[in-house]
Amino acid sequence: MFNSQSEMNRVYVSRTNALDPLASFSRHSFVLEEVEWPSVEHYYQAMKFEDPELREAIRAAGHPMDAQKLAKKNKRRVRPDWNKVKETFMTRGVYIQCRTHPEVANALLRTGEKELIENSQYDYYWGCGRDGRGGNAFGRILMEVRERLRHEAAGLYP
Repeated sequence: MFNSQSEMNRVYVSRTNALDPLASFSRHSFVLEEVEWPSVEHYYQAMKFEDPELREAIRAAGHPMDAQKLAKKNKRRVRPDWNKVKETFMTRGVYIQCRTHPEVANALLRTGEKELIENSQYDYYWGCGRDGRGGNAFGRILMEVRERLRHEAAGLYP
């Protein structure tokens, strides 16, 4: 039972729940940058770097968490413009995954008008943070992609 009306209008997701089709760890592969990516997380982590060999090593990681760890080990090599472009890469990955897998797009569309919240207690950028005051960038990206999918279905985008 929900405590308030606002809770009824929210859907909480976790980027790291590989079983949730809306998670960046979800194993729904797609092709982008001329290669196949096992997950949005693999793509996102690889795009932090300009070195093609490091990108490939991240893409080939066996699990999204392994891709994340490999990127973290190489944090000194992150591209200089990363903070400006990181949301663009996450958005591209989520969008192309939805376009590649109708079941992912349908799961996102089934959330209706509800606010999507990345439920990370420790991530105040991508998630809501422990106190709910985080930026919720991942939730915002999901809602933006959902809106674009709706517009495309209505013939408003080519």
